Amino acid sequence: MLATLSILSALGLASCGSDTAMGSAGAIERAGFVTPTTAGDATPDTTAPDTTAVDDPTLVAPSTTELAVDPSTTEPATTPPSLAPTTVVTLPTPVPPPPPRADEPFVELGRLEIPRIGVDTTLLQGITLTTLDQGPGHWPGTALPGQIGNVVVAGHRTSHNKVFRHVDRLLPGDEVVFTTGDGRFVYTVRETTIVTPDAMYIIDQTYAPTATLFACHPPGSTRERIVVHLDLASSEPAPASA
Repeated sequence: MLATLSILSALGLASCGSDTAMGSAGAIERAGFVTPTTAGDATPDTTAPDTTAVDDPTLVAPSTTELAVDPSTTEPATTPPSLAPTTVVTLPTPVPPPPPRADEPFVELGRLEIPRIGVDTTLLQGITLTTLDQGPGHWPGTALPGQIGNVVVAGHRTSHNKVFRHVDRLLPGDEVVFTTGDGRFVYTVRETTIVTPDAMYIIDQTYAPTATLFACHPPGSTRERIVVHLDLASSEPAPASA
């Protein structure tokens, strides 16, 4: 759906099938908006910094005073309970949008099925027009189906394969199925939104297994992007090889 957002702007939205970039992809502030201040508005903070380390869990002030200890009152040392190891989750990192007609190798990632709109096709790896002209493409660097993160897929609506022509008909709860060498993963539609071509945030990665389909909108135009947001509903890992 939204042929690669940045590609969305940069590619002129491959999903639309347009070979001419529509508009320019502006810089996108990913960290939020900050209201600027004017000279004279800021009041200098003259409060002395707090150097106390007592309440800071990451700092422990060392003791330099030794106290005499009566051996007869010393309790046996106890071993502190072990703490469960902290699991650090590293989210996938999407690659920057490539030039619209950049060369990409032809790589079949798996299969994409959307029963509601009759889609059952090969899922390719890549988001340039070169790739999307042959089928829906997975944005490199975004999560793979079944993984933590956001699986981002772009496709055409009115040109070439027109695989995402009717994504606007998808309803909450409709299934989108990805089948890869890792297994079969069923996602369900959460919602559909319409965004501008520079809405790069739709490829942001998530700490839950989600997916995003995008294409040009309305059909035949690159003015906007239609975005379908999905959540993982079930997973069926591929059988272990002997």
